[in-house]
Amino acid sequence: MAGFETLLDRIVDGMPGEDKAALDIPAKDDGYITPDLPKTAFQAAVRGMRGHCPSCGKGQMFPKLLKPVARCPVCGQDWTAQQADDFPAYVAIIVTGHILAPIIIYMISETDFSMWTNLAIIIVLGLIMLGSLLQPAKGAIIAIQWWMGLHGFEKPPRPDAAETPDKAQGK
Repeated sequence: MAGFETLLDRIVDGMPGEDKAALDIPAKDDGYITPDLPKTAFQAAVRGMRGHCPSCGKGQMFPKLLKPVARCPVCGQDWTAQQADDFPAYVAIIVTGHILAPIIIYMISETDFSMWTNLAIIIVLGLIMLGSLLQPAKGAIIAIQWWMGLHGFEKPPRPDAAETPDKAQGK
């Protein structure tokens, strides 16, 4: 999957704070860059869904399908504390079921396919959807755990309230 642009990558490319050309950030003493931390939990989750490090948004989170890296190669964030366990599978199953339910109802009531044709189509669609949703769900769940400081993660620093545009303009 590495090196292949997903639909989610194309949708989120213009998201604020996601600068793909910002790899020339000055390095810290340990060889890692200073991460461009996300401003919201949603932005961290989107980074995780895309398979990128939620901390810096640049490093790859998954070298294999569902095995996260121990440490981000770009910013050095330690991911060994993550405990996504079975929750990504539950999320993928719930989303797949909610999307497939109306399709199944339509196929059974409005088409003249045989029972075996319907079954084959449903099984193939279900497997494709589950397989394509597992990694994004796991990335988002790890990102949310990190953002909230759960399971041994240290809470990342939040953007300072003084940096908001309203405060800067004196409103």
